[in-house]
Amino acid sequence: MRVSPPHTPARGGALHASRHRTPLLLPLLACLLIAFGTVARARQDEDEVVRVTSDLVVLNVTVTDAHGQYVHKLKRTDFKVFEDGREQRVGLFSVEETPFAAAILLDTSGSMESRLTLARAAAIRFLEGLREEDVAAVYHFGSRVEQLQDFAPGRDLPPVAYDLSSKGMTALNDAVLQAAQDISKRPEKRRAIIVLSDGMDTKSGATAEKALNAALMANATIYTVDMSSPLLNAPERMRAAGSLKNFAAKSGGRYVSKPGGQALDDAFKEILEELSNQYTLGYRPESPVRDGRWRSIQLKLSRSDLKARTRDGYRAPKS
Repeated sequence: MRVSPPHTPARGGALHASRHRTPLLLPLLACLLIAFGTVARARQDEDEVVRVTSDLVVLNVTVTDAHGQYVHKLKRTDFKVFEDGREQRVGLFSVEETPFAAAILLDTSGSMESRLTLARAAAIRFLEGLREEDVAAVYHFGSRVEQLQDFAPGRDLPPVAYDLSSKGMTALNDAVLQAAQDISKRPEKRRAIIVLSDGMDTKSGATAEKALNAALMANATIYTVDMSSPLLNAPERMRAAGSLKNFAAKSGGRYVSKPGGQALDDAFKEILEELSNQYTLGYRPESPVRDGRWRSIQLKLSRSDLKARTRDGYRAPKS
């Protein structure tokens, strides 16, 4: 019996099939390369400073008189806004006492061991001062950031907050960044981030600049309470305070140097009153160049006897 040899495709046929497959593979490889490049660029962008992506620049402005009292009944024409020295047209103007959203950041790192109870008490004092229509979220941070309570009208810390212990390193910048990203999704026009920390960041993946610009992008004002121990040496306290002061000053907020007692009570009362008595202004830059540079903001009032406070600039988007 004759057995036929197994069929083997001709070499020419194999080459012919390969030529047919090659045009199909080229577009697939091109798509993969484009996708890889897109992911790489996205990762690079994540590492850069968070920038304002909307053309509308919003300012929450606090106006006080010579005695520190809040001034009401000002009009749109009483305000002049300058960006990099050029006057801007104010298109958004609001004076209503609208609700605000606040994110409270509680430092529970190892360096807060002797101050954690005091920080918890400070957070409770702030929550107790909220109005019915205001909402607050609570976070704690050590080596990582965790949200303990989502934005809600509650007037007390969540029960889990009382079981926290001080441990780990201090991811302050990461905490501000996450709070800013979360609060940016809120419908309230007025937004605040309250930081209760000793100010010594030792862990964050984000820089202070990236965290600050995320807060500016979210139109959030940062208020910082210095919880550093009085036992720290002068250079360490100055460095810690410098970080907290920078967040507050550049966002138009306030730095509180007294972590407890009547001074803190008074400071929180003033902050809550301030958030309820602000003017909201908005403008679209006259020269919307997308170069990623810092834009300086200067606000002038029609009355020289009044003082206005708001953020001093923002990071422009980059094409």
